[in-house]
Amino acid sequence: MKGVYEGDPEIAELIDFALKLEGLARNIGTHAAAVVISDGPLTDYVPLGRVAGKDDVITQWSMNDVEDAGLLKMDFLGLRTLTILSNAVKIIKQTTGETVDPLDFSLEDQATFELLQAGDTKGVFQLESGGIRDLLSKMKPDHFRDIIATNALYRPGPLEGGMVQQYIDVKHGRKPAEYKLDVLKEILEETNGVMVYQEQVMQILNRLGQIPLAAAYTCIKEISKKKEKVIAANHEAYMVGAVEQGLSKKDAQDMWDMILKFAGYGFNKSHSTAYAAIAWQTAYLKAHYPVEFMAALLTGDIPGRNFTSKDSLVEHMEDCDRMEVEWVAPCINSSGVNFTVADNKIHFAMSAIKGCGGSAAAAIVEEREENGPFKDIFDFCERIESSKCNRSSIETLIKAGAMDCFGAKRAQLSAVVDRALQAGAAMLADKKSGQQSLFGGDDDEEEDAEAAAVALPDMEEWEERMLLNAEKEVLGFYLTSHPLAQFEEQLARYCSHKTSGLEGTKDRDRVSLGGMISAVKPSHVKN
Repeated sequence: MKGVYEGDPEIAELIDFALKLEGLARNIGTHAAAVVISDGPLTDYVPLGRVAGKDDVITQWSMNDVEDAGLLKMDFLGLRTLTILSNAVKIIKQTTGETVDPLDFSLEDQATFELLQAGDTKGVFQLESGGIRDLLSKMKPDHFRDIIATNALYRPGPLEGGMVQQYIDVKHGRKPAEYKLDVLKEILEETNGVMVYQEQVMQILNRLGQIPLAAAYTCIKEISKKKEKVIAANHEAYMVGAVEQGLSKKDAQDMWDMILKFAGYGFNKSHSTAYAAIAWQTAYLKAHYPVEFMAALLTGDIPGRNFTSKDSLVEHMEDCDRMEVEWVAPCINSSGVNFTVADNKIHFAMSAIKGCGGSAAAAIVEEREENGPFKDIFDFCERIESSKCNRSSIETLIKAGAMDCFGAKRAQLSAVVDRALQAGAAMLADKKSGQQSLFGGDDDEEEDAEAAAVALPDMEEWEERMLLNAEKEVLGFYLTSHPLAQFEEQLARYCSHKTSGLEGTKDRDRVSLGGMISAVKPSHVKN
């Protein structure tokens, strides 16, 4: 290599440049959510800079250097659930007149505990997954501290280490909690003798080993990273302090071994408590205001919908059916931009329909509220400019059944879309130019209905398969029926179970299910 460097000036120049660039930052990385806090002007502690093309001020040190310098770095993350809570409060105010404040919800509410104990937590913050719902049904939480512990315990380490089962067994009196020392009972009694939180490990290091709390915090972080040198240094300090407290070397070492085992699993209690508080608020709303809460939850599911597979919105609509919360199919004369509540029913959101974005839905609602319901597809196209709701959006609304309120077949409506758009464009052009009808005045409703009937072609409705596939395409689910409905008798004859009834089956049980192939994805594999 040295010979090539000395013999070729171009390679020598390339290597020289590379040596100068080595170790330099390729670009300025900006943490999207981190905020640095100090007790005085930041310029007294850390060099600052600006992001090119923006007004953002950032530190010129990396996050680790900022923390090592003694500054406080905090990450502030956006949380969709907070928006859901806010929307639920607004809907409750609109439908019931009540003003509720999630911060005032009682932490001893029995209905909320019953919901949690039943594992009925679809849509409840951090408690939605099947595994954690199963954990709740086994734990039977009856105190807010159980919710805090659930967030901290439901992770691979505690689950594999038996900590979760120990917590449950002690809680229900199947096993006694074991405390080798009185001080451990003071620290661990709230978690049934299990080291769950980082703060508990820090207290043990501090009270037994006389290690300052700040150093104890650093110690448990290094234990989780398996930094042997730091662990060894803290072990020595801990042993000295523990023996001075009156512990034998053996007891002190046993406790250290326990700390090593659980420190890596420890979860930050303050973090878990904040999450538990939001989980409790969402569970409370689901227990006491199920219709309003589910409407807010479904609205929160609209952004980023996935229409090719079962998404969270469809799952939560199935949860509405299970809860016997009635919902109304999309309709341009009753649906809002988002999911709304009227007469104790949830009305489907127009913006949740594929191809009908928020701006199109907002234009439809605004026009309807200002000038009344739409009479037919021609009236719709005359009142809504195509720039706000184009041909594609109208076809989407037809497929979703949102124009069924006109009393026409979807095939008929689809056949006259172009004609309705042309008539609407001509009518809007006349209005802008100030031209009016030759005879003036408005036709009565009967004449409008007759005109609409004449305007629609006489044709058969789409065949059921086409109609259902169109619904699935734009809604993400089948609305009026299901492709397997016609095979209900055959499925009942040959199937031993439904997916909803698999919960009680045991390992290796023989099960026969019926279904349909919804999609085929070809792929090439090498032998």
